[in-house]
Amino acid sequence: MEQETLPEELADALVGVQRLTRRRLRREMPAPPLRTAEVELLRLVVERPGIGISEAAKELYLAGNSVSTLVNQLARQGYLVRETDPADRRAARLLPTPAAEARLGEWRRRRSDLVRRQVSRLDEADRETLLAAIPALRRLADNLREEAERP
Repeated sequence: MEQETLPEELADALVGVQRLTRRRLRREMPAPPLRTAEVELLRLVVERPGIGISEAAKELYLAGNSVSTLVNQLARQGYLVRETDPADRRAARLLPTPAAEARLGEWRRRRSDLVRRQVSRLDEADRETLLAAIPALRRLADNLREEAERP
């Protein structure tokens, strides 16, 4: 692979893996199906219970009204609880329900199983290459996050 084609080929490969993984999981998960943005919001709320809608929007790089819509949908499905922030009665804090934690746990388990099966089909050299690439991919994600947060 040439250095000049690396950015496009890497982006295409990452998007392809993510898309195919998401599609496979969506088919296997019990109803109701959750969109990617809903899963990402649930993951964030489980990681940071009590996060506010504005902070969640900033973290997910979404508009506040988009996150509010997601919150309403997930609350109707029994995955999120919205509580009034005692420090600011106008603001809401988001909390996961046990159903959300169970759903995410199942999603993570199925995702790990899927990726484990597919990685095991690769030869040893490819598995070692993927393992060696993980730190660089994490640094790439950190760089993207840092750049997005700059004014």
